[in-house]
Amino acid sequence: MKGCSRGTFNWLGELYENGEEEVLHEMDKKRLPFTKRVQEHIEKAIIEIAIELPACGQKSVTNKLKERGISISSGEIRSVWKRHNLETFEKRLKALEAKIAQGGIILTEGQRIALEKAKEQKEAQDEIEAQYSGYLGGQDTYYVGYIEGIGKIYQQTFVDAYSRVAFVKLYAEKTAINANYGLADKERAGNRGPFGLHGI
Repeated sequence: MKGCSRGTFNWLGELYENGEEEVLHEMDKKRLPFTKRVQEHIEKAIIEIAIELPACGQKSVTNKLKERGISISSGEIRSVWKRHNLETFEKRLKALEAKIAQGGIILTEGQRIALEKAKEQKEAQDEIEAQYSGYLGGQDTYYVGYIEGIGKIYQQTFVDAYSRVAFVKLYAEKTAINANYGLADKERAGNRGPFGLHGI
């Protein structure tokens, strides 16, 4: 059997020999009982550290556990985190926030800093809001490539922030006139374009 450990292979063979074929058919391939797991007290310590210090990575948690006299690899820590849905910094922060919501927890300095850092990152990554089409747009020029007989080809792209519709045009030269395409084209479109409606 390909992709199966010897222990699992022997266990499956015993099931088959004992006439328990129905069990084999009903088994979920992803959930074999032979998953390698760490001891319960080690798993609890890993979860405890993940919530105490959500900013710590696998290596840091390994070192913290070594200080407590527990030897474990960073891969095993990752598998415990995956089982408990704690594998990313954001998920560990959510677990910390859930524990705070339950009450009875006093934040440490590290936890407070991690929560503040996450809040600052979230505020910095908020989306730009446009109130209507044509209110705000983004424009850029890209070098597309070279065509024999024409020369360098540039792409002018204009994206409307409200509707998220992009207007694209190719040019053989990179000039300020071409960069003005997104706004100047409204005259050719009349009032049908997003910019004609608002007098931009």
